Amino acid sequence: MIEFILNNRLIQTDNLASTTLLDFIRYDENLRGTKIGCREGDCGACTILIGGMQNGKLDYMSATSCLTPLPNVNGKHVVTVEGLNLTDRLNQAQQAMVDCSGTQCGFCTPGFINSMCGYALTTVEPSLESAVSAIDGNICRCTGYKSIERASAILTEKLLEKDHSQPLDWLINNNFIPSYFSKIEERLAVLKSDYTSNEGVPIGGGTDLYVQKHDELHDMNLNYLFDKKHLNGITFEGKRCVIKSEVTVSDLITNSILLEAIPNWYNYLKLVSSTPIRNIGTIAGNLANASPIGDFTIILLAMKATITLTNKANENRKLPLKDFYLGYKTLDKSNDEIISEISFELPSTNSQFNFEKVCKRQYLDIASVNTACTIETNGENITDADFSIGGVGPIPKYLEKTSAFLIHKKMEPSSILQAEQILQTELAPISDARGTSDYKRLLARQLFFSHFITLFPETIKMEDLI
Repeated sequence: MIEFILNNRLIQTDNLASTTLLDFIRYDENLRGTKIGCREGDCGACTILIGGMQNGKLDYMSATSCLTPLPNVNGKHVVTVEGLNLTDRLNQAQQAMVDCSGTQCGFCTPGFINSMCGYALTTVEPSLESAVSAIDGNICRCTGYKSIERASAILTEKLLEKDHSQPLDWLINNNFIPSYFSKIEERLAVLKSDYTSNEGVPIGGGTDLYVQKHDELHDMNLNYLFDKKHLNGITFEGKRCVIKSEVTVSDLITNSILLEAIPNWYNYLKLVSSTPIRNIGTIAGNLANASPIGDFTIILLAMKATITLTNKANENRKLPLKDFYLGYKTLDKSNDEIISEISFELPSTNSQFNFEKVCKRQYLDIASVNTACTIETNGENITDADFSIGGVGPIPKYLEKTSAFLIHKKMEPSSILQAEQILQTELAPISDARGTSDYKRLLARQLFFSHFITLFPETIKMEDLI
């Protein structure tokens, strides 16, 4: 039995655990405000809010219900657009959209409203930039985005008065959310907080598996791992960061130690998918997907990450991430192993990290080519180098020869130009929907140069490399 609160009602269901939250909301509960769009987490029409207890307080996040397995909301509060309606007026997000003509056909509007209300529930320091960021997973095809941005600006201005000592009461009293929200925390306290599934195919956030195998999942035995305490958490052992397998991109993008240790960490991770996907997409899932252009795979390869694989007998096996990929979608992993832990060294005082990505859209898109690097220097010399690149071969590529060549070289244009020639020998791109082979080789070259121009602007100039 799966139980959770849907808007203001307790739900107890023995539906197939492989059912998506979207299908349950629309077809079992007849709440048709949550729309079916792409079913791949791209359009945001099915965006809902999920509230759960975190560190002793109730936290909400936006999520794409089309990729959320029903057990992943067990013991939580699920909010659809119907659950945000006030009894006698529009809520503040709805009113702002009306006032700014932010809706036309209306298909995408419920997702936008949910994301905007989720922002109202979670923001501590309101700003237009963060308000627009909160709706980065919602796509509109009718109005363009300026009217929606204006609505976000109105919402932000009102939220500047938010009382953070009693945030829920303030939001209720100022018509952002309905009054029943005040009782949700005590109602969640009596629900069972964990869902135990049978052993089967392991699934975390569902953002990969439900895209690849949506029709097959209903006949598969699944082992639901999302939000399990023993698989969650970020710890630091000296300069080494250790993350459990169910840590999400949002967990990493908000971690204060990582934000301080890695300049531009927030901006790098903003290039990874969208807010609703980052909220539920797990790092281990990104690695196990084995996509040649998985963003976090490329980031962690350049950090010389190590993964821990754990089998059903609870036996652990460690290996460098760069040795995990044997061929296209082929992993050094047995069927009964899962990625249980990922670890990497934080940059030292003499090292710097950079991530570059080119895709057809700046955000919410799969890369044509993505690349990352960690470079350590000692004065004018490179003392260590680690480069990775995606989209140019059958596997996410750690550039072994290029990295080795640069060690002990002087930080100067001639060294970089020679390294780029070696880089080209390590690539094997093919022409596909994201670009021709020649285009990808050109991107690889330009992004490789960009690492140095970005990290060492006083030493390396663009005109010296072209």
